[in-house]
Amino acid sequence: MPACNREDTVNADEWREIVELRQSGESISGIATRLKISRNTVRRALEFETPPQDHRPRSGSSADALRPRIAAALDADPDVTVAQLHRELEWSGSRNTLASAVRRIKEERSPRTSGTRTSSTRMSSATDIPLFSTSFVGRSEELHRIRVLLGDSRLVTVTGPGGIGKTRLAAEAATAYRRAFADGIRFVELASLRSETLLPQTILDVLGFDERDAPERSATESLLESLRDKHLLLVLDNCEHLVSACAELVALILRNTEHVKILVTSREVLSIPDEHVHVLEPLSTTDPRDPDMPGAAIELFENRASAALSGFSITDSSRDAVRRVCTQLDGMPLAIELACARLTALSVDDLAERLDDRLALLTTGNRGGPSRHRSLHATVEWSYDLCTTQEQVLWARLSIFSEGFDLAMAESICAGAPVDAASILDTIAGLIGKSVLQRTTGEGHVRFKMLETIRHFGASKLSDDEKAELRVAHLRWCAELVRTARRSWTGAEQESASNRLRENRANLRSALQTALTGQNHEMLHLASGLIATWFLWSSAFSVREHRMWVTEFLALSDLAEDVVPQLYATLGVLQTMQGDRVEAVRTLDTAAHGARELGDDATLAFALQTQGLNTYLGGDFEAGEHNLSEALALYERLPGITDLMWTAHIEMGMLYSSNGESDRAAEHFEFVHTQASATGEKWMLSYAVYGLGLVALIRGRHDEAITLAIDALALKRAFDDTVGATLVTDLLAWAEAATGSGERAAVLLGGASSMWDSFGMQLYGSQHWVQRREVYESRARTSLGDTVYSASHRRGSTLSMAELIAYALDEEFSDSPVPSSYPAVGLSPREWDIAQCVADGLTNKEIADRLVLSVRTVEGHVAHVLRKLGVPRRHQVAAALANPSSRRV
Repeated sequence: MPACNREDTVNADEWREIVELRQSGESISGIATRLKISRNTVRRALEFETPPQDHRPRSGSSADALRPRIAAALDADPDVTVAQLHRELEWSGSRNTLASAVRRIKEERSPRTSGTRTSSTRMSSATDIPLFSTSFVGRSEELHRIRVLLGDSRLVTVTGPGGIGKTRLAAEAATAYRRAFADGIRFVELASLRSETLLPQTILDVLGFDERDAPERSATESLLESLRDKHLLLVLDNCEHLVSACAELVALILRNTEHVKILVTSREVLSIPDEHVHVLEPLSTTDPRDPDMPGAAIELFENRASAALSGFSITDSSRDAVRRVCTQLDGMPLAIELACARLTALSVDDLAERLDDRLALLTTGNRGGPSRHRSLHATVEWSYDLCTTQEQVLWARLSIFSEGFDLAMAESICAGAPVDAASILDTIAGLIGKSVLQRTTGEGHVRFKMLETIRHFGASKLSDDEKAELRVAHLRWCAELVRTARRSWTGAEQESASNRLRENRANLRSALQTALTGQNHEMLHLASGLIATWFLWSSAFSVREHRMWVTEFLALSDLAEDVVPQLYATLGVLQTMQGDRVEAVRTLDTAAHGARELGDDATLAFALQTQGLNTYLGGDFEAGEHNLSEALALYERLPGITDLMWTAHIEMGMLYSSNGESDRAAEHFEFVHTQASATGEKWMLSYAVYGLGLVALIRGRHDEAITLAIDALALKRAFDDTVGATLVTDLLAWAEAATGSGERAAVLLGGASSMWDSFGMQLYGSQHWVQRREVYESRARTSLGDTVYSASHRRGSTLSMAELIAYALDEEFSDSPVPSSYPAVGLSPREWDIAQCVADGLTNKEIADRLVLSVRTVEGHVAHVLRKLGVPRRHQVAAALANPSSRRV
């Protein structure tokens, strides 16, 4: 028989499996299907009588001179150990080299009848990669990422919370990459192991190599000896409860071997220098490349639901409920699988309704899995038990936050025995390491968040008194956040304050809801003052949501007297922006009356100002001017109300623009422009720039109006000001129409109309503003014709606010789905990776090592790459990739 060539056949583990399956009566086709290899590969493997050896070329061994003496020793005692031979032969070289020589001599002496396993080969069922009865869904990109990481490093840790799919991903990776390792894969499941001292022996048992049988050596020494010359992938699954012992042993293995790679799954990282960490994220409900398509979470739900309930499929009527279920379950695969098991008794809609108490609902459904995965509660409890007392306490306290927090928030709200403020940072780091917290970055600083399932579990560990105390502390923090924003709203810190409001939107909502339901006097006072802040609709909430909160607080009977007029004044401006002028009149009268009774001139000025805006938009310019003038006079006498005073100037400028008094309008806009520019403020500056653009349009300077409108939109990007962005977009559309750019005008008008509808009436429901727009709409329609105009208008109406601004600013924008990451040269993702390696000058062997593939597989892909790129030589690949249009077809 020919010597085994690994590149042409399989590795040693696969050969053993093939032989064993064939001896059990399995057909060649059945073996190929089970092992995911070709039938020709199975046939070639069965031609060999012994397991294939590492394909790396071997030079003569320094122990070859001892072969006669080794053979004689084996004749005298076939069971003599390598350690005994090492002493008896007085061998001064590597014990590993001696062991290899002994093994080769034993193999040469073994009977070589076809289909017989050699005496030196030991099979262990414990080495088997876990088999799953369900299909692998939604992790193809992660599988590719693990391949890349294993190619670049020798230790990769897949981490994430319980139930996220770490074991399944590791098993799929082991199956996919097994042929890249001459000595195969060893999959070691550690969840059931409770003794750190047994860790080396447990791995040793799984290895199945005979070098371990040396009684005078420790298990660790035997393990290292067994692995020293091996070319394999060692998978250590579920290391979190033995993390210190695993870290120490893994570091030893890496230092004492050259070709062993290790894939670890753990809720807590090993934290050793050689470790490359891959954090496994929840499955998404939408396809990241096309938001209109369902994501992996939906695909997994349908797959598992059809297994639990024959004939199940997602329909138009059930799609929203399925999406709600997957969203509520954080896209966690285990939670989705457990939920689908409930479909035997619940409809999808019922399931969605009941998931608020998810830990109690998902208590069964995975009887075939490990005990820690048989309920969602058990899965999270496993993580909880791994935490220190301080980590458990902080986990529970951090559950007060919604959708994230930062270190300062945790120190401010959650500090207290046994976790003082000074230890919060280290404790948070511990919770991140155990996958309880997730770290995110944005807006220049770090934030943390919990999956909702983990947050609910933490909350369940709090007593009623602890919850009440934390809720008050949380609301105090939120109220101070808004007060800080007010203090910095007319200065250089405004944008930062707006970002803080935006990123804590969920925390503000949670605090307000707690105050409404708690009916605690202190909490109501804090919350009502928070929600009375007039500009929250520009950063924290939408206009509709802000109005909803104000209305709900005004419905309470025991609010502090001084805050009621403020709430009415804020409600009045929200109603005015929505075009609800009749209601706004009554609301603002109430606000003004209450402010006069209390002697609250600041609130009175705010009410008068908004009365002036509401009246002017309704067409009564004279009354509007009177009210705005009266408000400005009050503001001049009141310190610290710069933000509202600037707003009144902008509104007066708009009034004079509608009157045709462009000079007076420009004076008000320029006043705000100068003041805001001097302080570094941006939000009111954007309105001032808009106003000057409006004046330019009235004066017939259309190009100037376009420039100023674009500048104003660029400033708006820092805020969630849908009202202002819509107003500016309308101005830009009018100016574009005036210059003859009919198509751009139509797209912008369509986008603006759609955005007005999202929060209220078109152009504040103001008839004279609508009539002005109709003039420019008519110009655009006339220049394009009805068909083209309607199509362009419709296109604009489908754009999001971000897309519309990008279009307005002439930035890269496309209606088409996000293109593939791979250039249009006809290469698959795998071929693209290999082509890049070829371009970098790597050999097939080096590519195989980097991408965790067999050399034969690489050879096939390289041939395909050359053919698709239309180049005959490897050195031409780099140029073909750099200039795909020049390749030969």
